[in-house]
Amino acid sequence: MPTPVPVATGLVHPWGLAFLPDGRFLVTERPGRMRVVGTTGELGPALSGVPAVAAGGQGGLLDVVTDADFAQNRRIYFCFSEPAAKGAGGNSTALARATLSDDALSLTDVRVIFSQRPKVDSRLHFGCRIAQARDGQHLFLALGERFFRKEDAQALDNHLGKIIRITPDGAVPADNPFVKQPGALREIWSYGHRNPQGAALGPDGQLWVNEHGPQGGDEINRPQPGRNYGWPVITYGENYGGGNIGEGTAKAGMEQPLHYWAPSIAPSGMAFLTSTRYGAAWQGSLFVGSLKFGTLHRLEFAGGKLQREEVLMQGRGERLRDVRQGPDGLLYLLTDSPQGRLLRLQPP
Repeated sequence: MPTPVPVATGLVHPWGLAFLPDGRFLVTERPGRMRVVGTTGELGPALSGVPAVAAGGQGGLLDVVTDADFAQNRRIYFCFSEPAAKGAGGNSTALARATLSDDALSLTDVRVIFSQRPKVDSRLHFGCRIAQARDGQHLFLALGERFFRKEDAQALDNHLGKIIRITPDGAVPADNPFVKQPGALREIWSYGHRNPQGAALGPDGQLWVNEHGPQGGDEINRPQPGRNYGWPVITYGENYGGGNIGEGTAKAGMEQPLHYWAPSIAPSGMAFLTSTRYGAAWQGSLFVGSLKFGTLHRLEFAGGKLQREEVLMQGRGERLRDVRQGPDGLLYLLTDSPQGRLLRLQPP
């Protein structure tokens, strides 16, 4: 069985992980710092140029990805909880692009290319997972419904509880599903989501996400353009402390999850394994971290249906925040704590 091996320690609530071409790592820390971690685990200083974040609760500096052409353009994308302009209240999830300086000490050309509307007085359910389509021309951003505004996940005049799709410049693609619908926000790709915490491209290049349910009902979905994923009308969870939510577990016009967990595992980052570094049997599996149990879940899908689930890393007690496949074909994990760690899952 593969063993988690520490690569770096001393990270403060690390949230997002990306890989640099020279073997180093780019890591976000939720309080608002981004660092380069060396190949032998040394922590670089906090990068300058990171915008102010609304750090607190579940908010702060969250996901980060490198551009498909990073080796040429040194561009990155990151999302964060963005405070309202001075004098206004609330916050929302924002997506920014920037250039990592040649010395990897600062971000330059920082520009917010998307800002969730409306801003809300909440420290919960920011979502904030990013995936870049394989064509390099589109970005997906998964957005939470901010907890107190769950009904807005069903309305198309806001970005709460939505997956949005934009270009790397922040423009709206002409083939987005709601670009011609009056009253709908044109960035929306899919809706009816609760609090997405993992996003990855599947073997076929399609977007997959996981999202937190309430008490039970965590889901894995494959968001399709224009589709409604049900929250809060349908769910396999219930209110905290008990009691039904919505109208049950199914309704016409609303999509069913590919898989759900009841009780919840509080899923986090996830990645498809494309390599054979752990043997052929694991190739193609989807790996999902658990915040609640600190476990790593290996799922095998075929034809869009779950065939097998294997639970790894049981009994370790560390919240897993992110799961990524590195350029070396190995899986890397972030643990979420004031003394967070970057781990490599070492084959036997």
